[in-house]
Amino acid sequence: MDPDELTHLLDAVAAGALSTADAVLRIRTQPYVDAGGFAKVDLHRRVRCGFPEVIFGQGKTAEQIEAILRTLITHGQGGLVTRVEPAAAAHLRSAFPGGQYNQVGRTFRVESAEAADAKVGRVVVVTAGTSDLPVAEEARVTAEVWNCEVALVADVGVAGLHRLLHQLPRLGHADALVVVAGMEGALPSVVGGLVDCPVIAVPTSIGYGAHFHGLAALLGMLNSCASNVVVVNIDAGFNGGYVAGLIARRAGLARLPSTAAATGPAQHPVAAAAGSEEPGGAAIPAVD
Repeated sequence: MDPDELTHLLDAVAAGALSTADAVLRIRTQPYVDAGGFAKVDLHRRVRCGFPEVIFGQGKTAEQIEAILRTLITHGQGGLVTRVEPAAAAHLRSAFPGGQYNQVGRTFRVESAEAADAKVGRVVVVTAGTSDLPVAEEARVTAEVWNCEVALVADVGVAGLHRLLHQLPRLGHADALVVVAGMEGALPSVVGGLVDCPVIAVPTSIGYGAHFHGLAALLGMLNSCASNVVVVNIDAGFNGGYVAGLIARRAGLARLPSTAAATGPAQHPVAAAAGSEEPGGAAIPAVD
């Protein structure tokens, strides 16, 4: 039950069209819906956290993912699936022809009605190397579900620092950055020393032997001397994109007129300006 459904329910009680007892029963039973006996879909997560439940596809059959996703869509929430295997992706594309499959990021998304709203908040996802793109794409798609304006800056690692410096105008306009890096994991510290916004560092399992499947990058990022850097788990692009989207959306809402900002993140307010540019804020500039 999202805020709109709850409002309609309370209006029905006030109008006498629904008894108080029936309303209480609906509220008590709506927090989750059983899907096939193998999943209890949390329909209140968007009310509590501003973001619907996300389906972790790894370890689930295609049929299980479909059932959970249909439950979310039936209740008007859209749906995002991460870690989607190719066979499951083929099944989901057939079951949901309007869905969006990101082969690199291994995500599948069915947009909610709010996806057509103007974008609120600005996120830039940065990768050290091309090999980090699968994790970065997962972060990018996740931040887009927050209805933020999201840009991707790829392959600007510390082995060629001039590439990063050329992108500073784009980084400087972001409300939050996701910096994805493997190997020694140095890039988030460098970026953190150049910007005045939160940097969510995502270590990846890209590297050679002593990299220890991402542990070296993780420990390096945790020991960053840049004060604006925080770290999520290895290969956790979803977590990086989620936190960046949450921060950026809050910042974007603060730039809106007070009447719109007061609706909060769960409401997905429509910005007054058309397109992705926010009132009172510039869009992320393009850099060749």
